[in-house]
Amino acid sequence: QVQLVESGGGLVQAGGSLRLSCAASGLTFSAVAMGWFRQAAGKEREFVAAINWNGGRTYYADSVKGRFTISRDNAKNLMYLQMNSLKPEDTAVYYCAAGTVVTGTFKPLYWGQGTQVTVSS
Repeated sequence: QVQLVESGGGLVQAGGSLRLSCAASGLTFSAVAMGWFRQAAGKEREFVAAINWNGGRTYYADSVKGRFTISRDNAKNLMYLQMNSLKPEDTAVYYCAAGTVVTGTFKPLYWGQGTQVTVSS
């Protein structure tokens, strides 16, 4: 079965950086788009970033553009989210997802369990 396992979350001060990783198994990783979502306490899950099958196209939420960078390594079945200039409002559980891109919108099909990111002010 498809498994997506996130790692790299933690506690960081505002202005700091973290790199999240997502390890995928049980699917043809190089054939799927991948993405990151996040859910803050009491809020709905929201899109953060996505990347197409070969890394040639990336998509970002306006709130993270210029600060976050999504990337992937198809040889290792890994996806990353480099998060710089973190703000307290970035505090959330971050979820990895595998899916497709339809007319420029990432559609998740599989989800990871999530990793907590906490940014202190």
